[in-house]
Amino acid sequence: MRGVHLTADLLGCRDPANLMRDGAALASLCERLALDAGLNVVARQFHAFAPAGGGGHTGVLLLAESHLAVHTWPELRSVTLDVFVCNLTSDNTPKAQALLDALVARFDPARVERQQLTRVLAS
Repeated sequence: MRGVHLTADLLGCRDPANLMRDGAALASLCERLALDAGLNVVARQFHAFAPAGGGGHTGVLLLAESHLAVHTWPELRSVTLDVFVCNLTSDNTPKAQALLDALVARFDPARVERQQLTRVLAS
């Protein structure tokens, strides 16, 4: 099994839609963008940190292909994104990249630090 693991650290986010503080909007957006990218969402879990309505959020989408994780720090104007997809029967790398790119654009960061790791499991 081959897979790709993408991460992005977003710094200086302008966050025009206030996604870092609006967990419901963030969860809905993540799910919609994952589906738009052609990925299959099987579950989601998001958590708000205090203060209520003003703190950050952490969330995960469980994908049939693997996962998306997002963590927001509004007080630091920062977000971390993590997308991992398996490429067992087809190459899902373009779908993972599309999802990550769409999320990065929504937060409108001043700076982005990206990493990509190819993962290989062999018996």
